[in-house]
Amino acid sequence: MQLDFERKELQLKVVYYGPALSGKTTNISHIHKIVSPEHRGRLMTLETKDDRTLFFDLLPMRFESESGLVTKIKLFTVPGQVIHNATRKLVLQGADSVAFIADSQVSETEHNAESFINLKENLRENGLDLKGMPLVIQFNKRDLPNVRSDQEIDKLASQGKEPVYKATATTGEGVVETFIGLMGITWERLEERHNLSEKFNFDVEEVLRQIREQLPVCPEGTQGDG
Repeated sequence: MQLDFERKELQLKVVYYGPALSGKTTNISHIHKIVSPEHRGRLMTLETKDDRTLFFDLLPMRFESESGLVTKIKLFTVPGQVIHNATRKLVLQGADSVAFIADSQVSETEHNAESFINLKENLRENGLDLKGMPLVIQFNKRDLPNVRSDQEIDKLASQGKEPVYKATATTGEGVVETFIGLMGITWERLEERHNLSEKFNFDVEEVLRQIREQLPVCPEGTQGDG
């Protein structure tokens, strides 16, 4: 969290993490498409020759509380390819929360597990603790054949403390729900640590309400890396 007293601006950093081609960029592209233009920034993507995201997508979203404090939420993705671990570690620096985007296909189970372990290691390298990090898990690509069953995912969700969402990011299904769920637990943690409501007369519920209003659930989707 970064607080600029002069501009009355609070900045949050949210990172979408996961294996290659799990749908991280598709999630962010969908959010960018549906949020109103006056509240969204420019979506920037830096890519490799093979058209896979190398660095990150940056999408600043702005919401204002009644106290006049503006919240800017910056969304990032990381490259999923193993060779880009240094970049993933760099993007995680200063993260306030993480959305882990898993691929629902049974064939990708091992890649999901490896990426989650990598997330834990890179957080530790940055002096962050997975247990203390607001985190949600999304199982994407629910529309494809040979995916893990709803029952299996529900069982996994019951065994962990992180909220779990199911999604088909190419149509927008589950994208907004995942983001709003993450924002809810992110603000809870920030309030616990920094007491924003008392220090800055900051109405967290009002900001969450604005976020919900700006992000209608599952309109026509957007295409991306799936």
